[in-house]
Amino acid sequence: MDFRPPDTSTLSHTTRFVVIGNHLTQHPELSLVAIGLACHIQSLPTGTPVDIKSLAARFKEGTKRIADALRELETHGYLRRERVRTPTGRIITRTTSCNQPHQRREPATTDCPAPPPRPTRERTPQPRPRKALPTVPQPGYAAPALLQQATDLLTTLRRHDPRLLLSATDTEHLAPGVIAWLEREVTPTALRHALTDNLPDEPLHRPAALLAHRLTDGLPPLPPYRPPADPVPVRHGLRNCDGCDHAFRAPETETHCPNCRTTDPHRL
Repeated sequence: MDFRPPDTSTLSHTTRFVVIGNHLTQHPELSLVAIGLACHIQSLPTGTPVDIKSLAARFKEGTKRIADALRELETHGYLRRERVRTPTGRIITRTTSCNQPHQRREPATTDCPAPPPRPTRERTPQPRPRKALPTVPQPGYAAPALLQQATDLLTTLRRHDPRLLLSATDTEHLAPGVIAWLEREVTPTALRHALTDNLPDEPLHRPAALLAHRLTDGLPPLPPYRPPADPVPVRHGLRNCDGCDHAFRAPETETHCPNCRTTDPHRL
C-alpha cells in the first residue's frame, strides 16, 4: 500500500493545533505508544497533570504500558522528570516536555534528590577527655612519713611488674589509699602482694585504675581498739635524809625522809 500525503492547500489549521517534528513521529527507536503519548503531551496546556494515574484515566493502555512509554520518552530526551520540594516542604514530581531533545537522558529515579551539601568547616580533632580514676580510701591522718612510705611503695611496683609503671599524677591519686592500708597495720610487703598478685595476662591499658580498684575492694578493717596502758610508776633513786641520815627514795628536790617531814612541822 502506497502512502500519499494529504493535500494541505485547503486543510491548513489556524487554531487548536500543535507542531510536532518528524524526529518524534518517525523516531526509529520509540514505540508507537511512546510516540502517541508524546504527541498527546505536547498538545496539552501548561500545568496539565501528566502523571501515570492521570494518563491511565484518559487512555485504556494501562499504567504499565504508560509507565514504559514515559520512560522511553525520558530516555530519548522528550521528557524531563525531576523531584522538587515545594515551599511547604512537600516533595512533588515536575515533568517537562521537550519539543527538541538535544541528548539522551537516563530515566529519573523515584528517589528524592539529595539536599545540597552544607558547607563544612574543618575541625581540629580534639582528644577525648580521659576518664577520672576511681576513688580510693582516705586515711585518718596523712603523716608526712606515711606519705613518703606510700609514694615509695607505689613507685617500686614496676620492679615486680613493668606494666605497673605509674605517672606522678597517678601516684599522687593512689597514695592516700596506700596510707589507709598502712594505718590498718598492714605491712608494706603484704600490701605490695595485695596489689601485684594474680594480675591479668592481657595488657594493662590503665594500671592506676586497677590499683585503685584493689585498694578499695580489698581494704582491711580497722584494727581493734586498744586502751592506752597505765603509765609505769617512776622509781626514784636512794638518797640519805638530812635529818636522820636514813636512806629513802625521793626526787632530788626532797632533802628529808617522810618521817622527818612529819615530826618537823616546818618541813611539811
